[in-house]
Amino acid sequence: MARPRKKYIDYLQYLALRLFAAFVHMFDVRTNYRTARWIGEILWRIDRRHRRIACEHLRLSFPDWPEDRILRVARKSIYNMAYLAIEVLFTPRLITPNRWRRHIRPKDIGETLRLLVRQETGMILLTGHFGNWEVIGYMMATLGFPTVSVARPLDNPYINEFLMGVRERTGQSILHKKGAMASTSEILQRRGALAFIADQDAGRRGLFVDFFGRPASTYRSIALLARQHNVPIAVGYGKRLSNKFEFEAGIKRISQPSEWADQEDEITWITQEFTRELEEIVREAPEQYLWVHRRWKHRPDGSKAPGDGVA
Repeated sequence: MARPRKKYIDYLQYLALRLFAAFVHMFDVRTNYRTARWIGEILWRIDRRHRRIACEHLRLSFPDWPEDRILRVARKSIYNMAYLAIEVLFTPRLITPNRWRRHIRPKDIGETLRLLVRQETGMILLTGHFGNWEVIGYMMATLGFPTVSVARPLDNPYINEFLMGVRERTGQSILHKKGAMASTSEILQRRGALAFIADQDAGRRGLFVDFFGRPASTYRSIALLARQHNVPIAVGYGKRLSNKFEFEAGIKRISQPSEWADQEDEITWITQEFTRELEEIVREAPEQYLWVHRRWKHRPDGSKAPGDGVA
């Protein structure tokens, strides 16, 4: 059972975040990226636990890599977390209807936008803990295609309200993950667009599919919704191009219901396909993946992987 939270500690953490945000906005983007890199380097040096997890996940995912490359990519992955924190604070200022083209390079998003315009069916949009996963939804909302994102609220309610406000400023809606199935069905019935981060460990009861050569517990709900409502699934990404707040926002693949209609096990096929697409995205720039993420926390035999998710 979780310990009760102390409101004054939550509020002090919130105040610290607001002060940091105010400090960040005193400087230009390039200066803040340098600050983020400095913060990332400190985290790399002092946070032994997450450094170990990132390195071990990389060793198991890329068994042919030499150790120096493992360490280099793991270090950059830690930097990526710090970059993301800075970028979230700058996003409302820089991603606007008049300025977004300065910062985002769209790639292969035309068909997705056409499907959203036609609204013949709903759509499921997926991404992973890669690059800047927040900027995709923000760009879509800025272009006039607001999505409903399914997400778990942060433990600190004050920080959660602040960050959700950043997400919702252009029309995005956030649906709390717990108990969301009924609402998600209603959204797809209205031909709306649902967004998920699809590379999260689903626990002992999840569906295990291959991710970097190892079984990874994955939520069935995405595939169940796609099959039930007969809607396409688009797998996208937001890849950082430089430390100048520049990104490539693209769609890797759109899977249509006709592709899984004749599969013997539709749910497994759908889940494995989008997981494979997410893996291909990560392989293009592995340093931008969140390797400290506990993706392989659970195993098919019901046990937990030792070492905080290291399989």
